[in-house]
Amino acid sequence: MKPISKVAEAVRASTTMAVDSMAKQMKADGLDVIGFGAGEPDFKTPDNINMAAITAISEGKTKYTPAAGIIPLRKAIADQLKTDCGVDYDYTQIVVASGAKHSVYIALAAVTNPGDEIIIAAPFWVSYYEMVKMTGGTPVIIEAGEAQQFKITPQQLEAAITDNTKAMILNNPSNPTGMIYSREELQQLADICVKHDLYIIADEIYYKLVYDGAEFTSVVSLSEDVKERTLLINGVSKSYAMTGWRVGYCAANKQLAKVMANFLSHSTGAPSTISQWAAVEGINGPQEQVEKMRIAFEERRNYIVERMNSIPGVSCIMPNGAFYVMMNIEKLVGRTLGGKLIENDDDFAVAFLEKALVATVPCSGFGVKNFVRWSYATSMENIKSGLDRLEKFLAE
Repeated sequence: MKPISKVAEAVRASTTMAVDSMAKQMKADGLDVIGFGAGEPDFKTPDNINMAAITAISEGKTKYTPAAGIIPLRKAIADQLKTDCGVDYDYTQIVVASGAKHSVYIALAAVTNPGDEIIIAAPFWVSYYEMVKMTGGTPVIIEAGEAQQFKITPQQLEAAITDNTKAMILNNPSNPTGMIYSREELQQLADICVKHDLYIIADEIYYKLVYDGAEFTSVVSLSEDVKERTLLINGVSKSYAMTGWRVGYCAANKQLAKVMANFLSHSTGAPSTISQWAAVEGINGPQEQVEKMRIAFEERRNYIVERMNSIPGVSCIMPNGAFYVMMNIEKLVGRTLGGKLIENDDDFAVAFLEKALVATVPCSGFGVKNFVRWSYATSMENIKSGLDRLEKFLAE
């Protein structure tokens, strides 16, 4: 047969999903695995959202919708962006897609030509790198280490820009680090993007999950110049525990919104009609459950960070948002754990899963070495048990 697509063949599997799949298989085999891999809230979707979906079915709201999504949802999103972020979008500037991940892909497809360079800060969510390649672009990685709180500096951004640079991806709050850029830090980065006429693909899916009373700043709120060149990604998955409903969106200028809607019309179309009506209720309905989840995540974060830093051989810094913590395993490299020589984070994650039955995510796939990501989107009981197992695993 003729060769398959070189683009498709070059796409690597998601490391987060790979670890999660391995853990689920081990669980299916009867092993008592505790999972800290996949990034989704362990809470149930709130009842009012579920009922809105049931009502949509009973009322026959099960037909095709416009490619960009139903108007009530797009208007609800525009209203929420005004309330939460202080920015004005017309509903025609909102394009709904099948999750925030899909929205990132559609945004990249809208701006990327073959050979365009797209800047990504490392550590990065693993799919950014692959999606840039899938849309014909060239990923350009800026490394932001633990010493700088995993955040790139204006000097690093300026140095990475070439004549081929088309955009930068800005994930704030960050997956996998949980770190947040301040308003001042965002302004410095955004000014450079405006200066060099770059697009900003701003993934703010975790924007409601910030802690310690920190104030979240959306990059689009900085100025009209910044807003005009930004493709703002968000959705309902993390804030409303709706990961499986697959509803995300992109807010952008009208030209880009039209291009993305056209792209969707010839590929997937809009997400499930029922999911869209559920998302309307999520955004317009009571928000108490959102705050309850945020408080629970903050309590879990406080525990996991304090406990992890008390265990010899590992450490972490305090994340400001999302629901991840980056465990530094540099002191473990060269040791033998669980009968396996630990040469890197991949070795550690495999040994930890096989010996201690704890699933974490090695961060080599996120563009950083010798770190392992823990998701604290799981029960406090699981967190305590997982850290007990870590302590025992390292002591053996």
